[in-house]
Amino acid sequence: MLLSLVDALWTALWVDGGAGPVTDQITNGVWWVMRKLIRTKRNYRLSLAGPIIQTMTVFVWVGLLWVGWLLMYSAGPASLVYARTPEPQSATLIDRIYFVAFTISTMGNGDIYPRRGGWEIAASLTSLSGMLLITMVVSFLLSVIGGVTTKQSLASQITGLGNSAEEFVLDIWDGKGFPGLDLQLMSISSQLGTLTEQQLAYPVLHRYHGASYQDASAPAVAILDDTLTILRYGLQEPYRPPPALLKSARSTVQNYLKTLASASIYPADQVPPMPKLEALRQAGIPVVSDEEFRRSLDQLTHRRKLLLGLVERNSFRWPHSTV
Repeated sequence: MLLSLVDALWTALWVDGGAGPVTDQITNGVWWVMRKLIRTKRNYRLSLAGPIIQTMTVFVWVGLLWVGWLLMYSAGPASLVYARTPEPQSATLIDRIYFVAFTISTMGNGDIYPRRGGWEIAASLTSLSGMLLITMVVSFLLSVIGGVTTKQSLASQITGLGNSAEEFVLDIWDGKGFPGLDLQLMSISSQLGTLTEQQLAYPVLHRYHGASYQDASAPAVAILDDTLTILRYGLQEPYRPPPALLKSARSTVQNYLKTLASASIYPADQVPPMPKLEALRQAGIPVVSDEEFRRSLDQLTHRRKLLLGLVERNSFRWPHSTV
C-alpha cells in the first residue's frame, strides 16, 4: 500500500523528484524490451512505448494498492462479513478481493461490510487511499499528455523552418540579414524551456517517441543546436545575431540536455557530421572558412556527441541537408 501511494505521489506531485522507483523501473524495462523487439527504424511502432508505459504504471499502482489492502483484510479471517445470506458469515477470499475492489474505487456496496472496531477504520482508509490514488492517476495522465503536446509543437515549429540546420539558416536569410530571428528564437526557447521542466518532472516523456520525423523532438533539438552553432561560429562576425540572444537560446538547449541522464541517454561514441557551409556560401550568406568553423566545433565535441546520442536513442538519423 505504501509503495503504491508513495510512488504515485512521488511521480505525480514531486516536480524535482522525477519518477518514483517503481515508475522508473517500469519505464526503463518497457523501453528496453521494445528496443530489443523493434530493431528496425520503424518509429511508428516505438511511438507506442509512451502509452504502454503509462498504462502499465497505472495498473501497477492500482494492483499494489489492491493487493496491499487484500493482505490487510486477509490477516484477520473475520475482518469482513458477507450479508447476502440469511445468516451473516465471514467473507471468503473472493469476497475480500471484491470488497477491496469496490472500496478503493469508491463505488460502495452493502453486500460485504467490515466488522466493528478497527476494521471499520481500515475500510475508511481503504476508500480514502483509493480516492487519493485516482487523483494522482488523473494528475499524472493529464500532465504527461500536456508534455507530449509540447514536444510535438516544438518539433513542428523547428522542422517547419527546415529539416537541417543549413535549411533553417537559408529559410530565415533574406539576402541582407535575419529579420524576425529574435522572435523565432524566443518562441522556440520558451517552448523548449517548458519541455525541459516537464521532462524533469515526468521522465516518461523521454519515452514518447515521435511517429514521424516532423513530430519528434530529438532531431528537432539537434537541428536547433546546429543552427545556433552556425549563427554563433559559422557567420562572419559583423553578420552574427546579438550575442545575448544566442547565449540565451544555447543555454536553454544546455538545460534540456541535462535532463537526458534521467532517461539513461548518454553521449554517442562518435561526433556527428559538421554542418556544411558551402550551401550557405553559394546563397550569398557571409560565412567563415570551413577550417575556422571546424576549429570552433572542437570545443563543442561533448555537447554534439550528447545530441547524437539523443537522436540515435530515439532511432532517428542525424539531420542532414538536402540543399
